[in-house]
Amino acid sequence: MLRKDIVTIGGSAGSLAVLKQLLAELPADFPATLFVAVHGPSRSPGYLAEALTTVSKLPVERAIDGRPIERSRVYIAVPDRHLLITGDVIRLGDGPRENMAKPAIDPLFRSAALSHGGRVVGVVLSGMLNDGASGLNAIKACGGTAVVQHPLDAEADQMPLAALEAVAADEIATSTNLASVLAAIVTTDAGVSIEPPPSIALEVRIAAGGRLGSRALRDFADPSALSCPDCHGVLSEVRGERPLRYRCQIGHAHTADSLASQTGELDEAMHVALRVMEERVTLVTRMAEDARTAGRMAVAELYAARADEYASYADVIRGAAISSLRLGGREGEEEV
Repeated sequence: MLRKDIVTIGGSAGSLAVLKQLLAELPADFPATLFVAVHGPSRSPGYLAEALTTVSKLPVERAIDGRPIERSRVYIAVPDRHLLITGDVIRLGDGPRENMAKPAIDPLFRSAALSHGGRVVGVVLSGMLNDGASGLNAIKACGGTAVVQHPLDAEADQMPLAALEAVAADEIATSTNLASVLAAIVTTDAGVSIEPPPSIALEVRIAAGGRLGSRALRDFADPSALSCPDCHGVLSEVRGERPLRYRCQIGHAHTADSLASQTGELDEAMHVALRVMEERVTLVTRMAEDARTAGRMAVAELYAARADEYASYADVIRGAAISSLRLGGREGEEEV
């Protein structure tokens, strides 16, 4: 009888301490394989495996493309590649970022669900925004088990809260009892796997680096009025998803929360526009002064009126920029 022996873990800001405690408490003969995806910069040296090795009784290693999966080991996602599970082999995907992250948690969860169904346990830890919620939904849809860190126990509660909104979690654990919760789960029967929806296989192929295209996208998403912040193409809304999610035909994926959080480009555009308007006010005001000195009063009045017009534009842009800073900004993910 198959057991629940594929444990996939996703975390971001605030998750490192939880991972260290978990691996310090799991025994060396833990009867499952663990796969860990934690957000981090694409150019990070990727020291997470080394940091966890110092506390873990289980062997910890960076994921290597094509490596056969071994029991009682911990595989860590590497920077700028999606960690995927294809059958009993590890794959590193070159697909586009999801939720502004690569590695992202959702591709790992979906690939595990696609390959191993009811054997999969998905664990969502502390983090900002809501990566992991869609993937956890896929795990449940394929007969797997959902575990979520208690939001009150998480340093950053957004990811746990989003996961709990997306699925009915089988367990809600704190950092102090997560090891015992997983130890109990992995000794239970996997049960019957459920046939995965076709969209999960397609999204796993996208994460692996496969082409999407508009025709395939129409099979599971509908065009929206939104544009992709990565490539500026049209975003399509994924049908029936929790949380609300979008993809462009290149394959970039964003939840509604991650789209709402991306104010950086808008802020920069407003700052550039404000600088241009202020420079025009200065220049046209100087031109008006020069015209008065030369006795060209009609021209001076024209330039003065234009300076007032540009100043009013600058005031509008400045007000919008201040409102964006107050209402639209969110703290970014910290490096782990």
